[in-house]
Amino acid sequence: MGTVIGDILPLALGVAISPIPIIAAILMLLSPKARVTSVGFLLGWIVGIVVAVTVFTLLSSVLPGGDADDSNPVKGVIRLALGLLLLLLALRQWRGRPKAGEEPALPKWMQAIDQVTFAKALGLGLLLSAVNPKNLLLAAAAGTDIGSAGLDTGSVVLAIAVFTLIAASTILIPVVGYLVAAERLKAPLASLRGWLAKENAVIMAVLLLVIGVNLIGRGIGAF
Repeated sequence: MGTVIGDILPLALGVAISPIPIIAAILMLLSPKARVTSVGFLLGWIVGIVVAVTVFTLLSSVLPGGDADDSNPVKGVIRLALGLLLLLLALRQWRGRPKAGEEPALPKWMQAIDQVTFAKALGLGLLLSAVNPKNLLLAAAAGTDIGSAGLDTGSVVLAIAVFTLIAASTILIPVVGYLVAAERLKAPLASLRGWLAKENAVIMAVLLLVIGVNLIGRGIGAF
């Protein structure tokens, strides 16, 4: 159980450090309907993470087990493939970073964030957590680790809960913090939004590179 938690922690952090969803949450917190839309977005974000990692956990639970020497070629191939895909995403992010003096381009839907309803915020949270390619690859890697570890049902649920809590923390903390102390957090949230928008591509490129290399190394070690 401890080994599995240790394996999925970096993957959960990879989901947590997602600048675009964090920026979306901050924009909702700075909008007139902050308390409604931010809660909807948080719920969608959490549900999306739980669904994605649970699906991959169930799928990986039917993978052939490893040999007595802990060799597991199937898991190794999956990790190598996921690691390579993350490296490709890292390269894409790096090449798409804004040039010096250039304003970072954010999704057009963010311009209409003030008109977002609870239902739309919920759906947006689901999309950004469960359908986002980066998060989907990380959820697949985590699900592979959890589902193929031979854990009992209680341990599987606990592992998914730990993954979800860490992965959702960067949305959960500002939303809960805003609900408790809205006025104090407005200025810091606005500053954080600007910094994340500027450094989004670099943050994601470095993050995906580190996790991708880690997965490739663990994939090689599974043979």
